[in-house]
Amino acid sequence: MLRAVFQLSAAGARSLARTRPCYSAPLASRCYSHGKVETDEEFDSRWVTYFSKPDIDAWELKKGMNTLIGYDLVPEAKILDSALRACRRLDDLASAIRILEAVKDKAGPHKDIYPYLIQELKPTLSELGISTPEELGIDQL
Repeated sequence: MLRAVFQLSAAGARSLARTRPCYSAPLASRCYSHGKVETDEEFDSRWVTYFSKPDIDAWELKKGMNTLIGYDLVPEAKILDSALRACRRLDDLASAIRILEAVKDKAGPHKDIYPYLIQELKPTLSELGISTPEELGIDQL
């Protein structure tokens, strides 16, 4: 009986001591997304619709702008137009000016983007009575 125990334990030890062959898996291409790619027009219309909601509140406005500014892009003028109109519906001048400051910051070293957006938004800014940070003199602080 003792012999049978030693044979079983020796066989078990040998199976543990065996080295397994090393298999290398081939490199596979990864699919990071299975979803549909959103076009620029769909992206713009999604954000315009978001900011055009009649029941948007201040938290949703700030959350949407933080998400939008977090993307690797400068928002189009029609998205900013919709966001500024949402600020006016909420009577939130501070958020409107923060939006303009964030866009200026987002444009970064490309000095021609921000003046272009201000030029495109000028009718909306004058209609809503919103001054730019440059007009208020807070861009130099």
